[in-house]
Amino acid sequence: MSNNSFKPSLGLLDATMIVAGSMIGSGIFIVSADITRNTGSAGWLMIVWLITGFMTITAALSYGELSAMFPKAGGQYVYLKEAYNPLIGFLYGWSFFSVIQTATIAAVAVAFAKFTTYIFPVISEDSIVVNLGFLTISSAQLLAIAVIVLLTYINSRGVQSGKIIQTTFTLTKLLSLFSLIIFGLIAAKPSVLHANWQHAWNLQKMNVDGSFEAYSTMAAAGAIAAAMVGSVFSSDAWNNVTFIAGEIKNPKRNIGLSLFLGTLVVTLIYISANFAYTAVLPLHDIATAPKDRVGVAASEVIFGNAGTIIIALMIMVSTFGCNNGLILAGARVYYAMAKDGLFFRKAGDLNKYAVPSYALWLQCLFACMWSVSGHYGDLLDMISFVVVCFYMLTIAGVFILRKTQPERDRPYKAAGYPLLPVLYIIMGICFCFLLIIYKPKFTWPGLIIALLGIPVYYLLHLRKKKEEQYHSYEKTNTE
Repeated sequence: MSNNSFKPSLGLLDATMIVAGSMIGSGIFIVSADITRNTGSAGWLMIVWLITGFMTITAALSYGELSAMFPKAGGQYVYLKEAYNPLIGFLYGWSFFSVIQTATIAAVAVAFAKFTTYIFPVISEDSIVVNLGFLTISSAQLLAIAVIVLLTYINSRGVQSGKIIQTTFTLTKLLSLFSLIIFGLIAAKPSVLHANWQHAWNLQKMNVDGSFEAYSTMAAAGAIAAAMVGSVFSSDAWNNVTFIAGEIKNPKRNIGLSLFLGTLVVTLIYISANFAYTAVLPLHDIATAPKDRVGVAASEVIFGNAGTIIIALMIMVSTFGCNNGLILAGARVYYAMAKDGLFFRKAGDLNKYAVPSYALWLQCLFACMWSVSGHYGDLLDMISFVVVCFYMLTIAGVFILRKTQPERDRPYKAAGYPLLPVLYIIMGICFCFLLIIYKPKFTWPGLIIALLGIPVYYLLHLRKKKEEQYHSYEKTNTE
């Protein structure tokens, strides 16, 4: 027997932990290496994180207004549908299901498995368990799949189970990151700090051998955009809380507030963590950290021989909690799409625990497929462009809805309107434009994936229309 409505059972703390927990995965421990190679200085490393943080908080403030207007399951999908039309909403939902959410879940699960290797060496990417010739599966990939399945099962048993894991693991990783930052500052080396910050504002390319290459003006802007791919990925998924609006107490107040608090806390942590990196590691060591694992390199300096195990445990806690938030929230988008007749019908059903279990398991299947494919990392780079495009469209929706639905209740209005939303859109356009010019491989594949949703939408729309005609015909004959 299934329920037909969600149960509001998540408070402000729970919602904030979903925002922060979904944002913090493994990115903060890794992507600073690539950012440093692109920018070549400590100051510009910080600026990239500051720009990303500013954009994230600004977007979250705009989403607060939308979440108060439409406090129901589906979040961004619903906002785009209301501001534009069902097609735009569907293209977001299609991209979300096919790559954005499912590939992110896969990437985070594999990151969990990779760092488990430090504690249990038998779990390794090099340990091949299945070899079919055209496909190999390692013990690390099997562990990643097991984590995805476990968290899906837990969340299929009710939102309370997922809530306990989310709040517990997020609080644990926040405390762990604060500890890393504090001990990093205590272990700061004045000589390293001085060397890193001596020429902090020279924007240049850093090569593996430690040499530098100057940029032209436009190439410098392109380098910043390329560097931001990593920081944007690390700061993404903050909007996941909007997907579960139907399960949040007093959503008109708590969603907007949790968006602001969660993004602010994570932004401050990210900036502080990067400053701590520059306090203990020479810039060249950040740029050339083995497998880009800056967090491991920094932890070894801060904690000595135990550093590797400490950071591995931190990342395992971080990625486990992150994936719980992604899995919990993602299924609510497919639920909202199914209710509109634009997804598998059963995804619109709730089980006896009042959660969309079919949608959860379908998401699980796709995420496991991406885990086995090994191509989730490339796809996430490619989808960054599309993710920011959808953010811009959604924020532009604030302006559109104020004109088209002026009578709708707005318990909360976007802070800094219209300046901050306009500023975000301008910055987003610059980011996407520069990626098109300097990193085209990060743009066209994601765009193609999104546009493939157009024929799918019309096929589903046609099916929905035929069903409506059939039901109308049946009703007429019955009468």
